[in-house]
Amino acid sequence: MPNKARIRLWSTNVNDLNYVVNQIRAIVEKTGVNMKGPIPLPTRRMEVPVLKLPHGEGRKKWEKWEMSLHKRVIDIAADERVMRQLMRVKVPEDVYIEIQLI
Repeated sequence: MPNKARIRLWSTNVNDLNYVVNQIRAIVEKTGVNMKGPIPLPTRRMEVPVLKLPHGEGRKKWEKWEMSLHKRVIDIAADERVMRQLMRVKVPEDVYIEIQLI
């Protein structure tokens, strides 16, 4: 039987991500289960250069669009009560969660 749960969270909005992490932390502290994390993983920056139109006969003008992907990992003991409460956490649309039992 698995005795740990690894929760991976990622989002482009760091405030929403921290909000969900704090909710998970509050549930874990209330139940008294062991927790490691949240461990911040490196932020992935994706940058797309786009040609600004119309540029006419002169120099080419570029705009740069950037998106940052923030990630966190939390390891907790897989207690049935805690897992049920985690399923009820209100998660914003732009936060993605993956729970893996290890």
